[in-house]
Amino acid sequence: MREEPQGLAAGEIARRLSVPHNTMSAHLSVLLRSGWVVSQRRSRSIIYHANLKHMNETIQFLVHDCCANHPEICESFMVPQCSCLETQDEK
Repeated sequence: MREEPQGLAAGEIARRLSVPHNTMSAHLSVLLRSGWVVSQRRSRSIIYHANLKHMNETIQFLVHDCCANHPEICESFMVPQCSCLETQDEK
């Protein structure tokens, strides 16, 4: 998420996490299929981005579910927390 909006190549993610490339590829595939990341091809690289919209929707769902019938408890969470959502929606 720190690398938004530019994202990171799979190889760079693997290097930063000290994970073998094939292992990182498998993890990114799972995250991609589940909607937590999105990918974008740039020449020979595939750039991965956190799917901020999906994360925000999940957090909003959890907060709403957690605060059932007591919205005052979680009121501050009901407002989108990340201004980068607009940036990612433009892609």
